[in-house]
Amino acid sequence: MSILVYDHPLSPYGQKVKIALLEKGVKFEAKLPMAIGSGSSEAPFQSANPRGEVPALIDGDVAVYDSTVIIEYIEDKWPTPKLLPDAPAERARVRMLEDVMDTHFEAITWGMGEVRYFGRGAGPVGESLYAKGQEQIRGWYRWLTSQLGDRAWFNGSAFGWGDLCLAPFVNGAAGFGVAPDGKLGEWHARVNQRPSVAECRKAAEAVSFSNSNISLDAVKQAMDAGLFKREYRDHRLEWMIKTGGLDVVIDGVAKQNVRFMHVFD
Repeated sequence: MSILVYDHPLSPYGQKVKIALLEKGVKFEAKLPMAIGSGSSEAPFQSANPRGEVPALIDGDVAVYDSTVIIEYIEDKWPTPKLLPDAPAERARVRMLEDVMDTHFEAITWGMGEVRYFGRGAGPVGESLYAKGQEQIRGWYRWLTSQLGDRAWFNGSAFGWGDLCLAPFVNGAAGFGVAPDGKLGEWHARVNQRPSVAECRKAAEAVSFSNSNISLDAVKQAMDAGLFKREYRDHRLEWMIKTGGLDVVIDGVAKQNVRFMHVFD
């Protein structure tokens, strides 16, 4: 039985999972859940992930959600080729890198997407949020450069967990006009030559708003009507407030086009 991954090509979390499976040589089907973004998705997907967000992995009778937990499952079930370093300290290092990208870094690119694609904070507020986001990314690039050190790969001597957990997020930031340079830029070019990363990047580019037939006006109209709800999970909410977008949150709550996590059924 093949593996099913509920996914959206633009999700860096989903890309992490797909890259891990591709590196392991595990065959899988990627499926876009129906009504994703509405806050009320189809039953099979909602059962697999009560959060109502991608990714979720179905392996026979096993359902796993949360990208970190999923790639841990993948590493446990298909240990070869290994993605984690051998030494416990090195494993902890790349897991900490993953946590930073999943929370602090992703919140920035997500927030910039709220401004550019979904029209949040129109005018000076949006312009300020976007500019601050770009500057914050550059700050994280400096930190990531220090974490890379003299390594060719974040994982160590070879591509692995530390790289697949960074690549989708850095690619997303580059799409907002903030590409890394220097040693981090060299790593970025190198990691995008990896077939697994390149495949996921191309899939994301194919459905991006700039390259697809998706009408941004139609998306904004659906959002204003409360039919399309963006998930303001903890780190995203923190970023929006601390970067000057408190009114964006208040407006979204009033229009019922933002959602927060519910108690699981």
